[in-house]
Amino acid sequence: MNLKEKEALKFLGTHLFYGLSAGATFGSMVLATNMGNIWTLATQSSHPITVLVLFFFGLFVTFGSVGMGVGIMSLARDDDDQSPWGRN
Repeated sequence: MNLKEKEALKFLGTHLFYGLSAGATFGSMVLATNMGNIWTLATQSSHPITVLVLFFFGLFVTFGSVGMGVGIMSLARDDDDQSPWGRN
């Protein structure tokens, strides 16, 4: 693995970490405030651990993907504009 590949993986990993942190924070706040009665439904379920694992798994996939997507989209620069109309 060369240096460019390591830099790219580190960049994506950093943004993935930010997304996972945001997902964990959001999920914790949803449970803490009992938004939509999620906490109540989870604790009254016959398999509360499974419910919470699936809840956080969905949040991690969503927020992790958004975090990496924001990182990738932020790589573009103004001088990369190839518009035929030029700059405004």
